[in-house]
Amino acid sequence: MNSHILSWRGVWPRIHESAFIAPTAVVIGDTVIGANSSIWFGTVVRGDVHEIRIGERTNIQDNSVVHVTGGKYGTTIGSDITIGHRAVIHACVLEDGCFIGMGAVVMDGAVVESGAMVAANAMITPGKRVKSGELWAGSPARFLRRLSQEDVEGFSIVGGKYLDLCREYRSMLGGVTVSG
Repeated sequence: MNSHILSWRGVWPRIHESAFIAPTAVVIGDTVIGANSSIWFGTVVRGDVHEIRIGERTNIQDNSVVHVTGGKYGTTIGSDITIGHRAVIHACVLEDGCFIGMGAVVMDGAVVESGAMVAANAMITPGKRVKSGELWAGSPARFLRRLSQEDVEGFSIVGGKYLDLCREYRSMLGGVTVSG
């Protein structure tokens, strides 16, 4: 058993065999992590009082926190998403292919649509919707501008680099064994 993969009330995380979970990351409870996704050093994914669902090829970078609101909101993080270092993702929905900058906070009931971007250190307040093709910045965050084609193409470049790192770390450190 890995001490950083924990059950909560008898529910173990379900982690695809191709995912990478860093040795200092913690994944708890009703959490599902898809193929080729990566949870980096110091990150906490705490599915204790509601569920967390993470798609494929998503990277959640160092010292981030993913949590939920008990009895009200789980957290859904789609596929092909980059979440920058030290982000807080709390009881919200991140649709496929969006981008969350370093230090950003996305709060309860918020939705970041596919192809949208939340800038570094931005705070998306409860219930807000960041629409596809938009960049939001500030605290509290507001619409800043439409994304350029170059911005959107950059999402997949960063995601591709983290997919390569995921595979390299898995080969170096081995897989994750979850018992329960």
